[in-house]
Amino acid sequence: MAEEEHAFETADAGAALTYPMQCSALRKNGHVVIKGRPCKIVEMSTSKTGKHGHAKVHLVAIDIFTGKKLEDLSPSTHNMEVPNVRRQEYQLLDIDDGFLSLMTQDGDTKDDVKVPDGDLGAQIQSAFDEGKDLSVTIISSMGEEAAITARETNTG
Repeated sequence: MAEEEHAFETADAGAALTYPMQCSALRKNGHVVIKGRPCKIVEMSTSKTGKHGHAKVHLVAIDIFTGKKLEDLSPSTHNMEVPNVRRQEYQLLDIDDGFLSLMTQDGDTKDDVKVPDGDLGAQIQSAFDEGKDLSVTIISSMGEEAAITARETNTG
């Protein structure tokens, strides 16, 4: 057994990343971990099986960071991991080298969130270039973070 390899992506204990929930208790628009990814449930159906089988829950979910569609089939009595998902608003201070420089509510700075790809990233960059004050919503789960929305803040 000594030849087993373990890959640890984060150094923390991981206790607060996810919590177990019975499959039958999951709901549409809730969150679930499928193939190790935090996802939002977009569709779910329960199928009753034969005489001695268990009901199965078919989940269709979208990865909250990549937007990829993932599916899972699991007995309704089994537990599945549910990710702890946190949303937080930050004030945009600067954009430097593809990273957002953000200020938290209590005045600390956070410089480790990448400028998002696609339209949102372009929208943030152009609004910033025009000198607008932006409030950026960051979603974080399972050690990953991403900007999901940005809106102009009215100051003064």
